[in-house]
Amino acid sequence: MEQAYRAFRVNQDDQGFRTGIETIRIADLPDGDVTIRVHYSSVNYKDGLASIPDGKIVRSYPITPGIDLAGEVLESIDSRYQPGDLVLCTGYGLGVSQDGGLADIARVPGDWLVKVPEGLTPMETMAIGTAGFTAALSVERLIANGLSPDFGPVVVLGSSGGVGSMAVSILGKLGYHVIAVTGKVQASEKLRALGAAEVISREEAVAGGKGPLSKEQWAAVVDPVGGAVTGEVLKKIKYGGSVAISGLTGGNKIDTTVFPFILRGVNLLGIDSVLCPMPLRSKLWQQLAGEWKPETALAQGVTELPLERVSEALTTVLAGQAVGRQVINLMK
Repeated sequence: MEQAYRAFRVNQDDQGFRTGIETIRIADLPDGDVTIRVHYSSVNYKDGLASIPDGKIVRSYPITPGIDLAGEVLESIDSRYQPGDLVLCTGYGLGVSQDGGLADIARVPGDWLVKVPEGLTPMETMAIGTAGFTAALSVERLIANGLSPDFGPVVVLGSSGGVGSMAVSILGKLGYHVIAVTGKVQASEKLRALGAAEVISREEAVAGGKGPLSKEQWAAVVDPVGGAVTGEVLKKIKYGGSVAISGLTGGNKIDTTVFPFILRGVNLLGIDSVLCPMPLRSKLWQQLAGEWKPETALAQGVTELPLERVSEALTTVLAGQAVGRQVINLMK
């Protein structure tokens, strides 16, 4: 194994806050059971937060961001993994408390790993990544709480982003009537191609919401946005419907009343992909490799970039300008 590797590093010390690509000794890898030659990583909103001084998610510096990675096992002291195995990792402390996937080499605990399932390539797993996994977890929770295609339309907020675009693709494939909500009018054609039956603006989604309740319109909502829009869409959920909330790009506060919950039996479902239990995690990756595989999103919603363009990709995601998924190819 080579003696050094490249990584996108974030530093904060006496010299100030700075980011950039560095060459690091293999000997300086963090503790872990499995050493991986990273083939692909991806760019998520949390990675963007890790790259700015006031992002408030990094535990200590220096750190290599990247909450997702997929690659080949180089060395392992965990009997479940052998050199040559293809593995993926999303969540846990990756890229937050432990060096992450924006590097040629990574070392992680074996308990964080999932073998790349048959039906997906390493590149596809990262095109899905935390965003697609969060979308799948949102859909799984909605179905577990009674959602079915005949119950009514499903709204996807932030539908041109990573979680949203994957949710549109998965739900469309499963036969749901998907209403994609986006602030990017130019994304309408792409969202319909992903599986959306309708595309509406944010303004349309929250219109007519005066008072604590509005007319019942939607069976469920996939919400990776949060903030004020969440309180508004709660007013329009059908009796017994649900909102699966997984993000806060729109803010971390919700303005609502108890009425949707006590008069219509609406469920507000919190979605956490970081510490998702391994049995459910493995099950969902198998579904994403099979019946739930978001082929349309994988075919047209992915931008592949080299490590040298990570800063550009992080700026894009922080600005809310990312359309679909940005995958970093560490093999170039």
